[in-house]
Amino acid sequence: MTPESPDVRPACFAPRAGREMAEMFDDVSGRYDLLNRILSLGRDRSWREAMWRAIPEEARTVMDLCTGSGVSLQGLRRPGRLVIGADVSLEMLRLAAWSSNRAGWAPRLVCSDAFALPLRDSSLDGVTIAFGIRNLRPRPEALAEIARVLSPGGVLSVLEAAAPGRGPVAPFHRFYLRRLVPLAGWLSRDANAYRYLASSVLDFDAQVFEQELERAGFVALSRRSFLLGATRLWVARRRPADGQIASDPPARVQNAMRSQEAARAGRAALAERRGWDALQALVAAALAVGLVIALGTFAKWNAALPLPGWKRPLVWVLLAGGALLFVVRTWILAARWREAGRWK
Repeated sequence: MTPESPDVRPACFAPRAGREMAEMFDDVSGRYDLLNRILSLGRDRSWREAMWRAIPEEARTVMDLCTGSGVSLQGLRRPGRLVIGADVSLEMLRLAAWSSNRAGWAPRLVCSDAFALPLRDSSLDGVTIAFGIRNLRPRPEALAEIARVLSPGGVLSVLEAAAPGRGPVAPFHRFYLRRLVPLAGWLSRDANAYRYLASSVLDFDAQVFEQELERAGFVALSRRSFLLGATRLWVARRRPADGQIASDPPARVQNAMRSQEAARAGRAALAERRGWDALQALVAAALAVGLVIALGTFAKWNAALPLPGWKRPLVWVLLAGGALLFVVRTWILAARWREAGRWK
């Protein structure tokens, strides 16, 4: 598929367009994460958590490729684990360095082309990529480079927005990508970047990607869909090449917390978060109900209220907009609560 809009930078769709990608992401680095949070309806955090969980706890060296501002690095940190964040955009990496230098076990950041990673063969136990694989063209060459640096049996976890499939939701998904996502460019320094974002998602075929994974030497372990298929998660393991044997090396650093204690601590933290999400969802639902009741009351007594003409439509907008906002907020929190329950 070719970009639909002539305003989209055609160079970004060219093979190995690392320099063009770097320039584009340098321009949008300041508001990139905020706009992504809005475009994902606040769900991107829980999707990344699913991506992090796919990496085995015993993995000692893990790379987050196309790391951007480092949002996907925080969930990979473990005592004794070396975490590497690699990206072609230097401005994005500056943001990643600023956000990660205040915490322990800080990741190592590398400005690198994904087609020529500065790593030895079989040097990584795991690789994560969040919303970046569709930017790597030709993708088979990028997957071959990832397979090169992954050890036999190493895990690749890929989170990506996918083109609309078939079904009743597909037309709305396509409309959202073609019409609404480019509007986010108005809040960015480079409007073309969000036209490119929409076109690149429409260009990414999930079934073709799965075939490319298999041809690159990966065995699919699992696949999941989020937001009715708008976002997908693939987890795959690198097959040993001829003459190689997949092995599980012993951990080079022992975690100071016993495994059972760590598991209990993790369950307690998850339970606390679920409780907080449930409380916020109840508050948001109560506010939504209250605003709907207020909206009905205002509709009933509107004519009798001593309001100037311009204030009446303003009250309508505030009440209706507030009710809609809290309904959406309730739905997001309830979905996050249900999803966290799957990981008990």
